[in-house]
Amino acid sequence: MNIESHQLINQGSGDHEYYTPLAIVNAARWVMGGIDLDPASSAAANQRVKAGFFFDKATNGLMQPWHGNVWLNHPFSRKGNRLWIEKLLEEFGEGRVDQACVITFAATSEKWFQPLAGFTQCYLSPRTNYYLPNGKLKRGVSKGSVVSYLSAHTEQCASSASALEAAMRFADGFRTFGSVKVPV
Repeated sequence: MNIESHQLINQGSGDHEYYTPLAIVNAARWVMGGIDLDPASSAAANQRVKAGFFFDKATNGLMQPWHGNVWLNHPFSRKGNRLWIEKLLEEFGEGRVDQACVITFAATSEKWFQPLAGFTQCYLSPRTNYYLPNGKLKRGVSKGSVVSYLSAHTEQCASSASALEAAMRFADGFRTFGSVKVPV
């Protein structure tokens, strides 16, 4: 069976070095007040992200404890999507992650994506083209992307002042990239 490129939402391309456009990373850094950890990165990618600490393929971020403010652009794949999002939610739930911005495909019907739907999100428009390690833009992305924002403040009652403040800060940082959704 041949799979069309637009059907590969849960598939891996075999390439895992795709870098988020700098403007999106900068917005995440501004919203969170800095990036402490990038758990799915490389030395080259961290030149863009500028996290205080990062895990690469050799140190395997799935096997390490996470901390602080996290930026996550994990290697997208059928198995990897679930593993990375489960790890993020575990670390956040245990209180080790204070805030996180995670970029994924906007795969709203997928089981791994469903827990992210309860958080503040920006559905990026137009489709986000990612950068290759050689610095060239990979054009022709066939799926939309979303940035989900996890914060202890947004987990509180939606009417609380701190929850609203956190959501509005995210909206201020991301509104130029697409539609922002704040859960109620």
